[in-house]
Amino acid sequence: MRTFLRLAAAVSIVALSLVTATAGAGAPPEEKARLLPPPAKDEQAAAAKTETAVFAGGCFWGVQGVYQHVKGVKSATSGYAGGEKKSAQYEHVGTGRTGHAEAVEITYDPRAISYGRLLQIFFSVVHDPTQLNRQGPDEGPQYRSAIFPNSAEQAELAKAYIEQLTQARVFRAAIATKIEPGATFYAAEPYHQDFLTLHPDHPYIVVNDLPKVEDLHRLFPDLFRGQPVLVGANR
Repeated sequence: MRTFLRLAAAVSIVALSLVTATAGAGAPPEEKARLLPPPAKDEQAAAAKTETAVFAGGCFWGVQGVYQHVKGVKSATSGYAGGEKKSAQYEHVGTGRTGHAEAVEITYDPRAISYGRLLQIFFSVVHDPTQLNRQGPDEGPQYRSAIFPNSAEQAELAKAYIEQLTQARVFRAAIATKIEPGATFYAAEPYHQDFLTLHPDHPYIVVNDLPKVEDLHRLFPDLFRGQPVLVGANR
């Protein structure tokens, strides 16, 4: 574990230095967090106490960390989606050849927060949906922007919201987010879970992910909770 953290820190610092060096030299503009309009179309009120959503928006450390601070979310688990079970391992997914994206499975109470509101947070705070196969310093299809719907209704709502945002021209570039139904979610290795909370001083977390949690608090104060719901608390 210590070896992994040292390696990850070194890679993060080098990657961030390269990003800084290339800024203004043809690098794509970064979209900043903003409060986007809520979906005009949302899920119907459900009697179920628990539903799940699966989103991919770059490194799963930050995606998980944001949703762990959202009221109504019961759990947020880092993992992989889009590929086969046999390749759902970090060292394989990192090659970019497995079909998997780093993703997060969100278990939520639909009586407290809707799928549409989770989508609103995804596009407003979690990542830049205009980046194709990359997020910040991370590049490759494993870091793509994707929604993995668990039902036809979720797929329809995601499509409608992307169309809504596109028509409103809220972004300077086209939305690159893909809707990929029929994928199975596989939980990532234990050392990836709760990474933002457990390692708040990690260089990658400080630069890339803690600002997202701050943006969540700033833009969605009614949905923000200070105490995150952690995977480790359920073990």
